Amino acid sequence: MTPPARAVFFVSDGTGITAETLGNALLANFPGFTFVRSTIPFIDSSKAARAVKAEVAGAAEAAAEAPLVFLTVKNPRVRRELGDVQGVVIDLLAGHLTEVEAALGAAATEQLSGYHGVGDAERYFARMRAVEYAIEHDDGQSLRALDQAALVIIAPSRCGKTPTTMYLALQHGLLVANYPLTDDDLPMDALPRAIAPFAARCFGLTTTPQRLSQIRHERRPDSRYASLPQCAIELRRAEDLYRRNRIPFLNSSTKSVEEMSAVILQSLRLRA
Repeated sequence: MTPPARAVFFVSDGTGITAETLGNALLANFPGFTFVRSTIPFIDSSKAARAVKAEVAGAAEAAAEAPLVFLTVKNPRVRRELGDVQGVVIDLLAGHLTEVEAALGAAATEQLSGYHGVGDAERYFARMRAVEYAIEHDDGQSLRALDQAALVIIAPSRCGKTPTTMYLALQHGLLVANYPLTDDDLPMDALPRAIAPFAARCFGLTTTPQRLSQIRHERRPDSRYASLPQCAIELRRAEDLYRRNRIPFLNSSTKSVEEMSAVILQSLRLRA
């Protein structure tokens, strides 16, 4: 029998992204459970902490099991305020922060974490420039400054080019373009002329015909574009093109954007 849904709170003095990322990485090890997730960011005062306690208490009263509360709160006073929350607290900084302090021989700053803020201004603006570049070069819309791209993602329409491009730009600050392989491109033996000079920077995506047909039907129902035979032909031709031109590629049908990005970075040795 499947256990009842368990309330989960990600509580942070910052954006909550770190708490979500680490907390969800732990929860992923328990696929038999259903979780109802809530993120509560910017908890940087006792007053805000008391509001969190009230919200968690409400969830605890409505459920058979105590909520899980993942914390990334650095201020000791706020953490103490949250110490008696009506849930199971998993403090994702406690202990680890002390270990890093000991290793570095220095005390952690009392300022709120800037990991997901502007922080290093140069790195932040590099990421913003990468996002602008990704938007301009999405789906082959622009070929301007294509030589500046660290990576060109190629694939038939609706194989996951855009979300992967945007993730790599925003998360890693990489200049990434993506280019669609159309009916005109796929019967050819060589890469399309626009991207052929950048073959060494290209990475291909594919998927299953069934998955591609399903996604395309949401965009253009009952069209040739979305038909299973058309999807199968395009994918087969794309994979042939990748192999002929020695373009590394992966199947996106069962992988998250994060997983695909990690494979691409490793394959093309783009990690900083």
